[in-house]
Amino acid sequence: MMKIQHVHLSIIKMPLKSPFANALETVTERESIILEVIDHDGVAGYGEVVAFSTPWYTEETVKTCYHLLKDVLIPIVLDRAIEHPKEISERFQAVRGNPMAKAGIETAIWDLYAKRKNLPLWKLIGGTRESVLSGVVVGTHDSKSALNQIEQFMLEGYDRVKVKIKPGHDYDFLQLIRTHYPYLSLMADANSSYTLNDLPLLKSLDRFNLLMIEQPLAVDDIVEHAALQKQMQTPICLDESIVTYHDAESAIRLGSMGVLNIKIGRVGGLWNAIQLHNLCLKHSIPVWCGGMIEFGISRAFNIALATLEGFTIPGDISSSNRFWEKDIITPEVHVRKGKIQAPMQAGIGFNINKKQLIAATIYSEKIVKRGLQ
Repeated sequence: MMKIQHVHLSIIKMPLKSPFANALETVTERESIILEVIDHDGVAGYGEVVAFSTPWYTEETVKTCYHLLKDVLIPIVLDRAIEHPKEISERFQAVRGNPMAKAGIETAIWDLYAKRKNLPLWKLIGGTRESVLSGVVVGTHDSKSALNQIEQFMLEGYDRVKVKIKPGHDYDFLQLIRTHYPYLSLMADANSSYTLNDLPLLKSLDRFNLLMIEQPLAVDDIVEHAALQKQMQTPICLDESIVTYHDAESAIRLGSMGVLNIKIGRVGGLWNAIQLHNLCLKHSIPVWCGGMIEFGISRAFNIALATLEGFTIPGDISSSNRFWEKDIITPEVHVRKGKIQAPMQAGIGFNINKKQLIAATIYSEKIVKRGLQ
């Protein structure tokens, strides 16, 4: 049994090594919330909130998540008996939405739980592989820069690349990449920038033998995606449209997707992510683990999740140095020959680089049952 005695909340900010562009936003620096939960025995667990500073990906932001954590979610779990982390999702059912805020505290409790069990998190959740396949995202719309990035990523051992497309930057861009890399395992992410009016263009992308096209239509749609999938050979991958288990069940019934991107933050926590994995495995829907330009703590949870049986497609789990000069974990995440080894240390398997965390922190506070310290 666990009892959370207090929680440290830290807002951190770090510049990216280079700008990351998609159809909706260009990210040059990253804010995040890091949670440290301490139980009555002094054992610590760590979690990370992956919301962005502005609501371009989902409605949540760093500020909204901080409010929800401090004023609503942490009081629900503080100083109360917890037998298993899955209970956290059940307790949070009374709070509508806000999955990224929920995932921040829920994942920290998973790390704590695994440490108390003295087991690597990936083994605790039933992972079946000791290494995970790693893919990488090209975060630019400049064709020359994209080709240079792909060449460098292939030299680093990545064998699955995702590129960002949008209207006016799609067919010719993909044709250029295919000309240079005809056998590259390639996928395209549209970040919901198309409509069914673009059906002829989207159908024309079938010729490029893409692994999938991710979220081409509206962020809250599953009906029109079903219509699109019926017209395309390329598998449609849903991302933003799938937040809940019910969303995924409905999409499967409608035939809206051939692949599902599972992000722990987007679906409200690790337990929910596991349930979505199990559902897709039952229906033979391939899944992969999406990335959020996250720091090492969230990356560690992604590694654990991707060891589950159904994660057969390389995820957006790149090396720490893809985005950061120095990450907040040690050792940092490294991709070798397209794979990342699952850590054998208890919990998430990585230590916190306290010096780097402090250097990146712009605000922090300690929350206890009596109030703030």
